[in-house]
Amino acid sequence: SILKHNMFVFAFQTGHTTGPSLNNDKLYKFAYSTEVYVDQAKASLQKSAGYRMSSDVDVNLLWRNPDNDDDQLIKITIRDVQVENVNERPAAKNIFKGKSTEKIIGKEYLQALQRPIVLELVRGKVKTFYSYQNEPGFTQNIKRGLASLFQLQLHSGAAHEVDISGKCNTTYHVRQDQVTKIKALDSCEIEKQGFNSHNRILDATTKATSATIYVLEDSFIKSIKAEENYVLLLNSRRRSGAKIVSKQRLELKSVQAGPGLIAGKQVASVVKTVDSSYVSVPLVAETVKSECKKCPSLSEHWKSIREHLHPEKLSKAEAAKSFLSFIQNIRKATKEEILEIIRSENKELLPQVVDAVTSAQTPESLEAVLEFLDFKDASSSVLQERFLYACGFASHPSEVLLKSLTAKFKGDIANEEIRETLVIVMGALIRKLCDREGCKLPAVVEAKRLILSRLEKAKKDDNVRMYLLALKNALLPEAIPLLLKYAESEEGPISNVAATALQRYDPSFLTKEVRETMNRIYHQNRKVHEKTVRTTAAAIILNSNPSHMEVKNILLSIGELPLEMNKYMLAMIQDILHFEMPSSKTVRQVLKDMRAHNYDRFSKMGSSSAYSGYITRGPDVSSTYSLDILYSGSGILRRSNMNIRIFDRNADLHASQVVIEAQGLESIIAATPDEGEENLDSFAGMSAILFDVQLRPVTFFQGYGDLMSKMFSATGDPINVVKGLLLLTDYSQEIQLQSGPRASMEFLGGLAIDISGGMEFSLWYRESKTNVKNRVAVFIAGNTEVDSFFVKTGMETTLEVETALDFISTVQFSQYPFLVCMQMDRVESPFRRHVTKYESLPSGRRYTARRGKAELLAGNEYPLHQENSNMCRKVFGTESDSSNNWF
Repeated sequence: SILKHNMFVFAFQTGHTTGPSLNNDKLYKFAYSTEVYVDQAKASLQKSAGYRMSSDVDVNLLWRNPDNDDDQLIKITIRDVQVENVNERPAAKNIFKGKSTEKIIGKEYLQALQRPIVLELVRGKVKTFYSYQNEPGFTQNIKRGLASLFQLQLHSGAAHEVDISGKCNTTYHVRQDQVTKIKALDSCEIEKQGFNSHNRILDATTKATSATIYVLEDSFIKSIKAEENYVLLLNSRRRSGAKIVSKQRLELKSVQAGPGLIAGKQVASVVKTVDSSYVSVPLVAETVKSECKKCPSLSEHWKSIREHLHPEKLSKAEAAKSFLSFIQNIRKATKEEILEIIRSENKELLPQVVDAVTSAQTPESLEAVLEFLDFKDASSSVLQERFLYACGFASHPSEVLLKSLTAKFKGDIANEEIRETLVIVMGALIRKLCDREGCKLPAVVEAKRLILSRLEKAKKDDNVRMYLLALKNALLPEAIPLLLKYAESEEGPISNVAATALQRYDPSFLTKEVRETMNRIYHQNRKVHEKTVRTTAAAIILNSNPSHMEVKNILLSIGELPLEMNKYMLAMIQDILHFEMPSSKTVRQVLKDMRAHNYDRFSKMGSSSAYSGYITRGPDVSSTYSLDILYSGSGILRRSNMNIRIFDRNADLHASQVVIEAQGLESIIAATPDEGEENLDSFAGMSAILFDVQLRPVTFFQGYGDLMSKMFSATGDPINVVKGLLLLTDYSQEIQLQSGPRASMEFLGGLAIDISGGMEFSLWYRESKTNVKNRVAVFIAGNTEVDSFFVKTGMETTLEVETALDFISTVQFSQYPFLVCMQMDRVESPFRRHVTKYESLPSGRRYTARRGKAELLAGNEYPLHQENSNMCRKVFGTESDSSNNWF
């Protein structure tokens, strides 16, 4: 057969080549095609968006090194290019219909694509890639994709190879007349662009594979088939994924008589003989991006979405959607364009603009917002706070951001609350940078030193608390000894912040020394501590792999504690057993000892409680709530603590915590304070953690005078704790496909949130109420796109949900044990998702296919525990029209 005398003659045949070898004076004619598909992760390719580019490819040998047969120059020419749909479409939906290739690709680009390239192959590997200097990057990359296919070794084994994808680990498997090349794409060294979210649960995961099969016939190459797959999955909902499949095929059609060889000893001179314009060009792809010709300017885009970002609309999905699209446009904008919007917007919408500009996290957006905000001006403290919280929630904060905040902290700040928020947020950034192995960066070292040294020198309680809250976010291992000191030796509020900071550390950091200190606090070995601190100490012990003895001592203490604390500790132990927490095995062993497990100890009266349960249990992530309430002996709330956690097999996220604390309120109802709490100042306040970031606590009232004035002027309106827009999921990756085009995969998730809380009293009905309202809307947008300069193809995925979670506790303290009813309700929630696949030409001609689904997720009244249900019946059974008589 003709093939017998043609093309790539193998190493084991010729005895001295280790790569394919071309015959002299022959022209090898191939058919070449590249296909791109974009679709949902699990979909078949029949309905995918995409395109096919096909052409003829001519290959001939120009020169063989006279001293080394395995050093060859080959010329590769692309001819007769065609572009079409990858899947058959009716004429009305075919964007290429009636357009010539020249019209689709453009005359200049088509000419560039058809200019030949020259490769120097040494032992089957591409040593040098020759092309033209000023070739457009897009066409050059298509040629690089074709050239990379000619790289091949004829023995099994691993190799480091440079091709269009970068320097990659490659493995060859050779079996008779077939060679398989597997490229480990995650090993490729190439300039990478993109970022991901700080927390794994909020992030996305990419999997990438590449395989090329070379088929030989009578020891000749007959065909090459290459396939590359990228799959992007949203960790919190793996069904919402996307994939890109890129295929290349090269098939030998015929071998004809071709041009003769060029004589010469040096490669360079031979190449110049072929065409003096040839230059050596890297085989690794160059970064190219097509310009957007009809994209709106930043201010035009802002005008089209601003109505959705009014404060009263902030718990709607449309607000979160507009926020995300605004961030994407800010990321492409200059500092001047951003400042133009900030400076011209009214004060109602400015906080939302600041949320978006700060969340964009580009050097330009940071410079713009810092130039606009003046921390010496107390009147703009609302904007300063929104800026700082957006920094705290940053998905991929930079060292520059922390450095800028540290500089602001050292300067003049007019508002003391802003100063406190600033240092608390610095703590959050320290932790995020440390989690990304940035703990030794100069700005991180400086910020850590500043917080630790100023805490040691702080005299005023307010300053001590502020630095402790910063450490509660930073979670530095080196801060543990300091936190232990403050937890054990300081008074109430300071001791409490230090203890709750220790509670946030991973149990692996809670050493023997930490547990010994917590045991001393709980059992009051050295001094009397407040109930709030003692119960936190007990929770730390029980959560950090406690010993049999530690658990036994805690159980034996129940019965000897102040009235309500007995009931609270009992509820905590029962919750550990009911929810199968890690320490439940040890607790069960201890309970076998009848001295600890006796009726007297386990039948304590009281109204305090602790309970955990599931909100959702899903295949990808689950979420839990925990709710615990501690009262004083006179029936007044000391602390209510509501937590929501989200977790998967590998990670967890403290989504929210709302703690309402009160103390020293016994005097209003002429009751006796508990032991050790006689001198506490009247106080009520609220502290929140949102997505692993501790926020600045809010005070409802401080001191008896403030309490009385607020009680008699109280409207019952809740105090706003958090309101704003957060960027939760922020995943973006630029991908170089081995066939030539650039691709991008991204997921953005936005949250519009409104959390408020309040506390009301009715002296007349001897009743109190606390209310925490969580209103949230989530919008997630995924976009996967392949950009080939003459056509873009991709898929957009959107998910949206709006929901509200309310927590109300009502206490009637006209008798003992007083009646407490807790209610936790989630309203029914609309959930919508859409998938849009598209193909578009620069001219504006576009094909789209859209599918959507909307459903209503049922509301839920969470049962909490049986005792609570019984009490709610009593409370609402005995309630008169008291709810209309609030002070």
